[in-house]
Amino acid sequence: MTAGNEAEAARLRLPPGFRVMAFDSVGSTNDEAKAFARSGAAEGTIVWAKRQESGRGRRGRAWTSPEGNLYSSTILRPSRPPAEAAQISFVAALAIADTAAAVLPDPDGVRCKWPNDVLVHGRKLSGILLESEATAGGGISWLVLGVGINLRHFPEGTDYAATSLAAEGAPALQPAALLEIYAEQLARWYGVWAEHGFGPVRDAWIKRARGLGEPIVVRLPDRTLTGTFADLDSDGVLLLDRDDGAGRQRIAAGDVFFPPAVET
Repeated sequence: MTAGNEAEAARLRLPPGFRVMAFDSVGSTNDEAKAFARSGAAEGTIVWAKRQESGRGRRGRAWTSPEGNLYSSTILRPSRPPAEAAQISFVAALAIADTAAAVLPDPDGVRCKWPNDVLVHGRKLSGILLESEATAGGGISWLVLGVGINLRHFPEGTDYAATSLAAEGAPALQPAALLEIYAEQLARWYGVWAEHGFGPVRDAWIKRARGLGEPIVVRLPDRTLTGTFADLDSDGVLLLDRDDGAGRQRIAAGDVFFPPAVET
């Protein structure tokens, strides 16, 4: 982190308990944040880079990271079992959704897609990646919440159509300004989850849910299922009423599409 980056980070208006470590370029903000977490960095430390050379998303997918978008990874230290800590992906989705709604001319066009995507008018705006390290007792030593938000640029030719805030009509913003809004929303929703549990997070997510009660296609590693998105369970698992008569199925991980966007 250069002196210029330190000065820029110092000017940011952040919620209490949050601080930023700013970089021009890193391989991956998540990798940097994990190293800081292992060295004892405090909860609320945000690693922010103007660009990433080897950004990645879920399941090791490459995440295109040109300068002009927002790339950040936040160190959290939740005192929860790993299964509960995974709910932070919903916390992050709400923080991103509220950030987008705050700057877009049509906030009603912002929706959440299970498990952790945020859409604007049906197109993907962001990526979320959680990585954590367990304690010897089976708890969480630290969790890194990686978030990329398409501010000016978005990739073409992806499985799911993408967009950016600029393309959706947001006013001209610098990544630093967007980071301030996002950090405020993250602090708010993380506080709600820490104090009240998943219930109010689930309720807010459902209000923004894309496809609830509608037909969906779920890609699993070994097969593709079709059915109706019946509900979000109390632990964040998707409940699918299958078209093949197999009844209601709990799905903990998978990729959701909306027909006829994908052939089954």
